Amino acid sequence: MAEVKLKNIIKKFGNVEIIKNLTLEINDGEFLVLVGGSGCGKSTTLRLIAGLETCNSGDIIIGNKRVNDLPPKDRDIAMVFQNYALYPHMTVYDNIAFGLKLRKVNPSIIKKKVNEAAEMLSLKEYLHRKPKELSGGQRQRVALGRAIVRDAQVFLMDEPLSNLDAKLRTQTRTEIKKLHQKLKTTTVYVTHDQIEAMTMGDRIAVMKDGIIQQLATPKEAYDYPSNLFVAGFIGSPSMNFLKVNLTEISNNEITVKSDGFQLKLPYNQNITNISSYKEKELILGIRPEYIFLANNDEQKNLLQAWIEVIEPSGSRTYLHLSIGKKHQIVAEIDTSLIGNLKSGTDISLSVDVNRLHLIDPISEKVILSTQRFLDK
Repeated sequence: MAEVKLKNIIKKFGNVEIIKNLTLEINDGEFLVLVGGSGCGKSTTLRLIAGLETCNSGDIIIGNKRVNDLPPKDRDIAMVFQNYALYPHMTVYDNIAFGLKLRKVNPSIIKKKVNEAAEMLSLKEYLHRKPKELSGGQRQRVALGRAIVRDAQVFLMDEPLSNLDAKLRTQTRTEIKKLHQKLKTTTVYVTHDQIEAMTMGDRIAVMKDGIIQQLATPKEAYDYPSNLFVAGFIGSPSMNFLKVNLTEISNNEITVKSDGFQLKLPYNQNITNISSYKEKELILGIRPEYIFLANNDEQKNLLQAWIEVIEPSGSRTYLHLSIGKKHQIVAEIDTSLIGNLKSGTDISLSVDVNRLHLIDPISEKVILSTQRFLDK
């Protein structure tokens, strides 16, 4: 196992700068997820660590050793690819053993390592089969087995679950997480799926345009996004964004208004100061699960909405709503509370003002997350 450090990495393809002065430290034994949309640079970052791409400037350090000039085979890494990259003419046993045979490892040791990996991944009964005789999930486990037997310092995984159906994806990500907990090998995992990132990573690095927007634990990124992009990217359904004006500020409360509603948010001047934003337009972020059906006795912090679409989803139901003339939002409601609600009717909603975010529309930075006042 080893730390991985990227220092001031720049990568260009022609005149296009894909990775922009990226600095990142991955701890020994950590499971770090690089997550972001297509073209954000996450796979390129992984390929730079692997040695499949070379950086234009900066340093790549694996286990206190600068590896910029080392070929992939000398970096002591093992990589799991999106398309499995199995040899179709070889059996499962030979696919898993292939890398060890290339290194001329003793056959008895190869047999021992392959059997141990097969046992760990529930592949023992398939060792004699060819890849075409396996399911997608089984092929992915073979690719994982080939990495495991290497005893490498670092595992690199490039969207390994993207070719699996939803059920298999859930099952296999659990297997990968269990595997990491057992082996404790430093792992860098690339995905575009924020659910995978949230459920698997010790920390996640959210990327956009070759820049890490936020490096944090999944909980921190969810509760305290650093900017508009992270707030909208992390969470499913994504955060609702509403344009509001900051109209009043006191020592313990601020008031925001917009077409169709007014909200009073907790505030403490000793923790944050947003007085410069008074009378200016801001973006209010509300997660769908912090919007509720209002009780008859609730008077404060109400939203009057029009139900556009009701979308049942098992124990939760998603209400697609219009507020005033400007806003479209989604509320995530416990299905047992839906009752006789119908599309095309009015509804009163309340919000948890201790779970809201105010965002500067110009810098796109989060200037206030009200949950911080609870944490204090």
